[in-house]
Amino acid sequence: MNQSDQMESANIPKLLLKFSLPAIVGLLVNALYNIVDSIFVGQGVGELALAGVTVGLPVVTTFMACIMLIGMGATSLISIRLGERKGQEAEKIVANALVLFLVIGVSLTVVGLIFLKPMLIFFGAGPDILPYAVDYMRIILLGSILFAIGTGMNNFIRAEGNPKTAMNTMLIGTVVNIVLDYVFIFVFKWGIKGAAIATIISYGVTSVWVLHHFIAGNSILKIRIENFKLEKRLVKAIVLIGFPSFILQITGSVQQIILNRSLSRYGGDLALATIGILMSTITFLIMPAMGISQGAQPIIGYNYGAKKYERVKDTLKLSIVAATGIVTLGFVISKIWPVQIISLFNNNPELIKTGTHAMGIFFKFIPLVGMQMISASYFQAVGKPNQATLLGLSRQIIIFIPLLLILPHFWGLEGVWWSGPLSDLGAFVLTGLWLWHEIRALNKIQESSETKVTIFTD
Repeated sequence: MNQSDQMESANIPKLLLKFSLPAIVGLLVNALYNIVDSIFVGQGVGELALAGVTVGLPVVTTFMACIMLIGMGATSLISIRLGERKGQEAEKIVANALVLFLVIGVSLTVVGLIFLKPMLIFFGAGPDILPYAVDYMRIILLGSILFAIGTGMNNFIRAEGNPKTAMNTMLIGTVVNIVLDYVFIFVFKWGIKGAAIATIISYGVTSVWVLHHFIAGNSILKIRIENFKLEKRLVKAIVLIGFPSFILQITGSVQQIILNRSLSRYGGDLALATIGILMSTITFLIMPAMGISQGAQPIIGYNYGAKKYERVKDTLKLSIVAATGIVTLGFVISKIWPVQIISLFNNNPELIKTGTHAMGIFFKFIPLVGMQMISASYFQAVGKPNQATLLGLSRQIIIFIPLLLILPHFWGLEGVWWSGPLSDLGAFVLTGLWLWHEIRALNKIQESSETKVTIFTD
């Protein structure tokens, strides 16, 4: 059975599992990068160092946004050109993207190092955590080129049709990071600098793995020196296609900055360390839902285009149920063992007390996130990017930031914690109403199509 036949007639649960499982594994492995760093830093260096890593996250997120601008745009173009049997054009896109990664890496490294201290202070770093944040971020910035190549070009391996190789890339990097984190922090006693060095070396290993794949490996596409000259038409196409991903990621950086500043003002260093733990945990909880959304997207899109609307609705329903179930399981675990989860990162009694209280509030409506993520992905799959972007931004930006700016004025630190669940609830309601309207419209289209077929048959 070829891919087209599978999309149109294969059992939907099996099809969804086949498409979602590699994405789930890859995303979970990717999430472990930050979680492992946070756990080793919190346990081996202390809560102030953990807060320092948290304050530096907007820098990393901004850099990731620039990588996604090029990476996601180039990945889409490569897939299209390969589908058109234009392998030479696809290789030009790979080479042009690599040059852009190098330019971005060098530029952001220079700018970041020059303005590092003022940026970190603006992001919420107080005098006690600023030295930790500077030590960590300075090393991370020096290795940003490796990060760009390893993370950005791994998407191209997936575009070739090698998802397992792309998954192995992330697995290798994560294992190296875990081992070196332990050695550098607990054996060599290098502190927060050791965590940063471990991360950069893991990026270096990933970069070598990816470059070897395209230079000497069994890749369909090859990196060729003659393709390194930037072509305006290719650069423009890459940037235009990758811009929506860039916007979504950069707004996440803005959210993190506002959140860090609010926590620094109303809760101090302990609150910053707490949010670092919560964000690491919540990222890990929702990654399976994100993987399901990525797996469902091509199934929904194909069947929508083929006018098989019943399969579209069945895939949507199953995805929502699966994503909600998995996130709810994570929510239950967080309710049963909150102290144990916080203790993984640090054993400070005050941090455990603050973190347990904050987790009980911040995670209150997390089970609703699965449906919201799947629905946003659905609109993207059926070719409605405006709705997808709006719903994607609603939880983190459109609702969350106003709440974050308003509630703390009345409730202090409690207002910061409540901004999270209230934004989850608001995004769920908005998404539910929009999806209900969409399904009604889809039903009308389906009924109209069936009526025409009946009339024609009669």
